[in-house]
Amino acid sequence: MKKIILALFAVCSLLSCEKLDFTGDYETGSLTVKVFQIEQTPFASLTRTEVKNACSHLNFAIYGTDGTRVKQVNQLVSESNFGTASFQLEEGTYLMVVVGHSCNGNPTMTDPNKIQFTNATGYSDTFLYSQTVTIGDEPLELDISLDRIVSLCRFVVTDDFPADVAKMQFYYTGGSGAFNASTGLGSVNSKQTVTYNVNAEQKQFDLYTFLHDTEGTIDLKVSALDAKDNVLRERTFTVPLTQNQISWLSGPFFDSYSSAASSAITSIDVHTDWAAEHHYSYE
Repeated sequence: MKKIILALFAVCSLLSCEKLDFTGDYETGSLTVKVFQIEQTPFASLTRTEVKNACSHLNFAIYGTDGTRVKQVNQLVSESNFGTASFQLEEGTYLMVVVGHSCNGNPTMTDPNKIQFTNATGYSDTFLYSQTVTIGDEPLELDISLDRIVSLCRFVVTDDFPADVAKMQFYYTGGSGAFNASTGLGSVNSKQTVTYNVNAEQKQFDLYTFLHDTEGTIDLKVSALDAKDNVLRERTFTVPLTQNQISWLSGPFFDSYSSAASSAITSIDVHTDWAAEHHYSYE
């Protein structure tokens, strides 16, 4: 009997050392958060496939008034409770942040002013909800909506890939890989890199960033690499972007290749799908 008691005490001691305790027993206050919709689309009406296409990860974080992270829950779309998170909190005022995305890993969320994705994690369509909440002695349940905060440059190659091209690499500056949870705008000056393996069917490449304002530009260097990462073709562009909008940039990357340092955008066409889509072409 003494051994059993000691074993139970050891297990309880290990559990109490957990840094992020989502089941703490507090005398007062509780918060339940349910994702209600993503960018104008009711969450409950989406099929599992449609939700996954919007975001495969949800990150819920609670911060104290001093910006210190108090709680965090990370969810994958495969989990049965995806979209709902519950917290036990002491009475007080908190900043609640919910991020939806489809990156390869979770962002760093230690600081709400700098929620950060990296080149290693990747970049994706990203949605945000942020609100100050006050916890009292009655349970609080919130239905929330996530809004898209990224800008997307969709780069399209209209000609064929030469046989020696194995990868397309995109290096861009002017945007941010991190954002401020209160504004949804970029909070650092990032050097973002995305590399795609080439196949004959893929001619479209998506490049996401958080702008420092609702409108801005990125400086984009596009490199065609061989299997040993030698640069075979390289061109640069300045691309105008707007938050929650797509800028398409398409043209013959290889057929018109020259040694010029930059390429001019020659035409524009606009229609809506996100908030808007802007179509540019290069020569």
